[in-house]
Amino acid sequence: MSFSFLSPQDLRNRLSEGKTVILLDTLMEDRFQAVHLPGALNACVYEMVFLDNVSRLIPEKDREIVVYGSSNKSLDAVTAAEKLVGAGYRDVSVLNGGIRDWKAAGYELEGEDVGALERMDSAYSLEDASYIVDCEQSVIHWFGRNGNSTHHGTVQLSSGEIDIKGARLAGGFEIDMSSIKNIDLEDDPLQPYLIAHLMSEDFFLVRLFPKASFTIKSVERVEEIPSSLPNLRVQGVFKLRGRENDIEFLAAASPPRDGEIKIDTHFDFDRTRWGVLYGSSAFFEHLGYHLVYNHISLEIRIVARERIIT
Repeated sequence: MSFSFLSPQDLRNRLSEGKTVILLDTLMEDRFQAVHLPGALNACVYEMVFLDNVSRLIPEKDREIVVYGSSNKSLDAVTAAEKLVGAGYRDVSVLNGGIRDWKAAGYELEGEDVGALERMDSAYSLEDASYIVDCEQSVIHWFGRNGNSTHHGTVQLSSGEIDIKGARLAGGFEIDMSSIKNIDLEDDPLQPYLIAHLMSEDFFLVRLFPKASFTIKSVERVEEIPSSLPNLRVQGVFKLRGRENDIEFLAAASPPRDGEIKIDTHFDFDRTRWGVLYGSSAFFEHLGYHLVYNHISLEIRIVARERIIT
């Protein structure tokens, strides 16, 4: 048992002929409320209870069902069709091109904000604004490795700002190196020794260099792609243990919402470029269990709120 595809015109013809077709919108409820095909039902395919919701809406498994999603770029409708066929529904079709191609064909839509479809289709733009980093909501997760284990923990930002002008980003962030924490050795008597080791001259020499920083040099859009994928290429200067080096990474920025922006990134960097040499086989021989791999992994979430000018 499989499913078929219908073009917008094919579906339109079937509806005009008075066929008892059930239209099933597979997107999130807020998108459905904003704009959908006339008479459609809604069951979000992203929810674990998708099939439970469908069974309540459509208990008869021999009904003709046409599922649709956003566009051919998304697997929402195809995924829904596969789930329905697997659950025993016997007459399932997918609207080819989804709601986007339905609208492009000039067919009617309904909902609380039909114009939202154009805004959904458009890549979001960054309006000129100044943002202050929320250091409590922002966090840096670090991961360090050796031949036997992986240690991980967090370090906090102490300040930061992002300025947007003419679709260009500038600004920077400061990191409080004294805030280094370890997570994997929680309740282990070795934990305070590891933290002290990281703060010592073997690693980050926090006594002399209590702050690290990153200053943005340039930010470019990768493509007009969703916020869940890396959509920014960031270049800047990373200062650690008193040394400065250029660094580049990809980041995913969500559209500004309620005066707040979020930026997520993860990347590796070679600590030895900043003079953090302890346990590196590039600089020491016969390390044995003291070997520490050169690369540190960072997972960073920046939450920033728009500066209110009074």
